[in-house]
Amino acid sequence: MAVGVPSMELNRSPPLLSGGRATLQGKTCLQKTFLVQAKRSGGLDKANTRSQGTRTSELKKRAPLTRGTVSAPLPVPGHIPRPPYVGTNNMPEISSEIQMHDKETIVHMKAACELAARVLENAGKLVKPSVTTDEIDKAVHKMIIDAGAYPSPLGYGGFPKSVCTSVNECMCHGIPDSRELKNGDIINIDVTVYLNGYHGDTSRTYFCGEVDEASKRLVKVTEECMLRGISACKHGASYKKIGRRISEHAERHGFGVVEQFVGHGVGRVFHSQPIIYHQRNNMPGQMVEGQTFTIEPILSMGSNSIECDMWEDGWTAVTTDGSLAAQFEHTILITRTGAEILTKC
Repeated sequence: MAVGVPSMELNRSPPLLSGGRATLQGKTCLQKTFLVQAKRSGGLDKANTRSQGTRTSELKKRAPLTRGTVSAPLPVPGHIPRPPYVGTNNMPEISSEIQMHDKETIVHMKAACELAARVLENAGKLVKPSVTTDEIDKAVHKMIIDAGAYPSPLGYGGFPKSVCTSVNECMCHGIPDSRELKNGDIINIDVTVYLNGYHGDTSRTYFCGEVDEASKRLVKVTEECMLRGISACKHGASYKKIGRRISEHAERHGFGVVEQFVGHGVGRVFHSQPIIYHQRNNMPGQMVEGQTFTIEPILSMGSNSIECDMWEDGWTAVTTDGSLAAQFEHTILITRTGAEILTKC
């Protein structure tokens, strides 16, 4: 699951990751460590009233995303270990720890990541018209607890469900609800599991029924961008190479890279340093053999930086102009010569 940062001058200062308000580039950002409201909408009304100037003819044919009814959080058996943030609605701080692994701990990390990948693959098989995102949440929840693991999003800063389901113009952190998927939708399913004290984090964008060629192209290029970012990784490489590789490929195909949400360190702690920017940046830092983090770019229709509106639930981030967004995510392990994808099924 992506961490959010405000839009800012990345070449000059580190991200502001927790607490309070920050006025950046003339805009006020209401912040959480997990996501940042880059532009606070007036709620669902504004979320459903898009700027008409930038819509394509295809976007005009698609009704804006609307919120359904959110059911109660699902129970987790008492014998399953919980992450430390469960039981409080307070947003955890982003840990300053660079999460490193030896031969013993990487076994646990790989097990969590393999479970997350397997759950995501099975969740993707459920995507079809008339299925609700709430049904997907229930299936994901059951798969995770049946494996003796905890669904990491559940209770994180008050998040009410066990998986994120982001449909069409939703950039990320969509809350599963009673809305039925429609033919032509695209949906990102973001799965994170907590198994034996370690988090495994992965996501993928799926097609629902018959999807138009423009949507297929967006999804294809987004996955390619993630893989190009991963290809830049190895011991001693600069983190900023990831954003350069992703930006170059996205721009070549006429898509914008969302700046408000970033990758992050993951392991015993759900979200930690390093913060992984997916756009061009000059942030310092080099990768170290044995560390784990996510790469999870979000691309949208359009070549400019994309603004987002937040729904009143405080989680659902949607493109301001109603354009489609797609995301892919893997957890990777840095090696001496490259990067090992841990969430490959």
